[in-house]
Amino acid sequence: MFKRRNAHQLDDGSQHDNKVRELRSAIEPLSGQSLVFCSDASLRRYLAARNWNVEKAKKMLEETLKWRSTYKPQEIRWNQVAHEGETGKVSRASFHDRQGRVVLIMRPALQNSTSAEGNIKHLVYLLENAILNLPKGQEQMSWLIDFTGWSMAANVPMKTTREIVYILQNHYPERLGIAFLYNPPRLFQAVYRAVQYFLDPCTAQKVKFVYPKDKTSDELMISHFDVENLPKEFGGEATLEYDHEEFSKQMCEDDVKTAKFWGLEEKQYPKPNGFSPADVVLEPANSLASAAS
Repeated sequence: MFKRRNAHQLDDGSQHDNKVRELRSAIEPLSGQSLVFCSDASLRRYLAARNWNVEKAKKMLEETLKWRSTYKPQEIRWNQVAHEGETGKVSRASFHDRQGRVVLIMRPALQNSTSAEGNIKHLVYLLENAILNLPKGQEQMSWLIDFTGWSMAANVPMKTTREIVYILQNHYPERLGIAFLYNPPRLFQAVYRAVQYFLDPCTAQKVKFVYPKDKTSDELMISHFDVENLPKEFGGEATLEYDHEEFSKQMCEDDVKTAKFWGLEEKQYPKPNGFSPADVVLEPANSLASAAS
């Protein structure tokens, strides 16, 4: 049967609603893409990341809006990052976890680039794409990170890692639901200890080390995924295959969805090498503010 919320839960919900209204009042007026970005759900994430302190959440949100206005993550298109994804080092899974969260699959051993800018831009694109594909009412994603074949030679430089952590924590707060690090070698544990220094404690709690043929790890994975969907590389029964051409087609289709969401106009762009579908570059439209209302 349905569970009744007690008075304390109702009071918390009411107080949080008030905090959302207070934060919205503090950041207004908004227009254009900033207005689209600052949904009530988005404001709640920033408030939650700052323990519901309106002033701190406002500062964090303003920094994100400034970053988005210059970095323009919503305007990155697949043709700009497709070369980074040729090996399938990061891709969006075709399945969700048991909570309906979009799943990103990462395979660090397939690193194919030494470009910090390229690696970051590729990841940011896929973060935006994962968010675009979240089911209604779901604000978070899951990460599956397969360390099969990983070595220090394939490791991303610490400076790049620090920048990725900064972007994730400061500009995508409360977007990560859980991250599974599958079968990491002992050498990586030393790397992670260095990375953990930069992680917010709440983010660090979401990182789970899991290992094959380990009962506790198996139970943890099964509690979050259907074994029929989970790839064998993560202890499941499915086959993990990355087809760059097929994935590229999917991303190009999603680029059109992104354009519509942000109020961007489509413009044909020359096809990038490696796959056949027509790609698009999208330019801001003047009608965005009305679309957001």
